[in-house]
Amino acid sequence: MGLKGKGRPPPGAEGDIKPANKQRRQMMHIKRKRAKDSARRAERYAFKKEEAKNPKLREERLKRNVPLTLDRKRVWDEADNDADETGLGLSVDVERIKRAKQEEEDELNRPLEEGEDDSEAPESDNESIDSMIASSDSEDEDEDEEDDEDSGRGRKKSTLPTATERATSPTQSTKSTNMNLAPEALAAKFPSLFSSEAPPTPKVLITTSINSTLHKEAEILTDFFPNSVYIRRTAHRYSHKFSIREISKFAANRNYTTVLVLNEDQKKPSGLTMVHLPVGPTFHFSISNWIEGKRLPGHGRATDHWPELILNNFRTPLGLLTAHVFRTLFPPQPEFEGRQVVTLHNQRDYIFVRRHRYVFREKRETEKAVVGTDGKEIAGVEGIRTGLQELGPRFTLKLRRVDKGIQRASGQEWEWKGGMEKERTKFQL
Repeated sequence: MGLKGKGRPPPGAEGDIKPANKQRRQMMHIKRKRAKDSARRAERYAFKKEEAKNPKLREERLKRNVPLTLDRKRVWDEADNDADETGLGLSVDVERIKRAKQEEEDELNRPLEEGEDDSEAPESDNESIDSMIASSDSEDEDEDEEDDEDSGRGRKKSTLPTATERATSPTQSTKSTNMNLAPEALAAKFPSLFSSEAPPTPKVLITTSINSTLHKEAEILTDFFPNSVYIRRTAHRYSHKFSIREISKFAANRNYTTVLVLNEDQKKPSGLTMVHLPVGPTFHFSISNWIEGKRLPGHGRATDHWPELILNNFRTPLGLLTAHVFRTLFPPQPEFEGRQVVTLHNQRDYIFVRRHRYVFREKRETEKAVVGTDGKEIAGVEGIRTGLQELGPRFTLKLRRVDKGIQRASGQEWEWKGGMEKERTKFQL
């Protein structure tokens, strides 16, 4: 005995059943997709009309819809980790650590007011927050306001900022490097780089690897680094092939401050070895995206003036060590007449190297106002703009290893080695 209506679907379930015919399934899929796109488009246009009536809705939406990039999801190591004496293997923000220590000293040295007992002072809620992931002052104020609102409902919001809250905070990637924040242990480990005396005028010796064909690129580097000279390494079978240690000893006896060795792969620049004289350390970089100046659109011709140096976003102990090495390659007194500037911008442990010529001009009517990280117009530069002309070369560096002293043929001891950290949101510079 059969059931009545066994083969019929229940009411309202016709759209969930897949027909046996393939063409009908395809047509139903296209119909559902079009209906979904139409609904989203209608919702978007309706919200656009509301934003036209109320501009505050658009500001809130733009403030909320900030891309959650790797830079904004960056994580830090704990500041009290003593895994390394010099801290080269730790990803810690030196500036925040120093600021936190200064605040603690100021709090301890603060005189007590009448009727105030230090033993009964409540502990601060911020002591439990890691200084490496603490948000900015503006975010702290917003969180305090939200905590007050949540306390009225009987629950308290966590004081640790989430990844989304860190993503909506102003970026620090364009912040200039403070060269005076080097830790004492790092300065004691590398006294030649962190000397209190005025740095000498750089004198750079540039060479290549044996059997190299990068003579043209090495000549370009002599134009890029002031007071530098290029000496070829002979590859004749009857000649002596000097090692990096022998070349460094030769250069140190002639008052050179740095030796640069340009490495190649398939007749293209692939690496740069930087030896700080007279006793090291030695830095090994890989080179990518090498573009000569004449291949850049709208490029200019560089002059012999000593350029200015801009170091951006070097925040960790290893980053400060790298920044100090690059500072020794450029004279401490640039010639502003040439209006040339070399920028080394660190982002996700990649160092982007650029050279420009700048000029100050008046603002055009079609140009937008210059705003800061807070989104407000910067006072004092309302009618001034800067024109840039790239001179080249343009390339990208990535630090691979830091060696003790000057490298040997084998058995080299290293201070820091790249590739040991597998977490994508943790950076070393």
